[in-house]
Amino acid sequence: MSAYQSSSRASAYQSVAAHGGVAAANPHQLVAMLYDGAIERIQSARGKILTGDAQKSAQLIQRAADIVEELRSALRPEVGGEMARNMADLYEYCGHRLLVASLRQKPEILDEVAGLLRELRSGWAAIAPAAQMLRTGT
Repeated sequence: MSAYQSSSRASAYQSVAAHGGVAAANPHQLVAMLYDGAIERIQSARGKILTGDAQKSAQLIQRAADIVEELRSALRPEVGGEMARNMADLYEYCGHRLLVASLRQKPEILDEVAGLLRELRSGWAAIAPAAQMLRTGT
């Protein structure tokens, strides 16, 4: 078995596992998965910057920025009011900082954005019990 085949099989398994997780996830879990995905890509991009792989870091940063944009577009200001507008502003800021990090290849900017997303992820996890109660009515 070649390294390519093994790597390909591992990638296929990861893809199936990820899609299975998405299919089984509730809306609250999906948002948590988006946070996790953005943070993972930012951490990977940071590593690529440190090893001098600007092209790969730029690709990973773009993927993280796409996820942050997805989080922003999922907001409903008509329901969430000022909180949703503030979150949209924060996501926009994160997207801008990711662009700057990609252009300048600055890992400290990635650290800043990853820290913000971790804080948001932590807050999101904290409201999981309330979200479950709203979904189930219990």
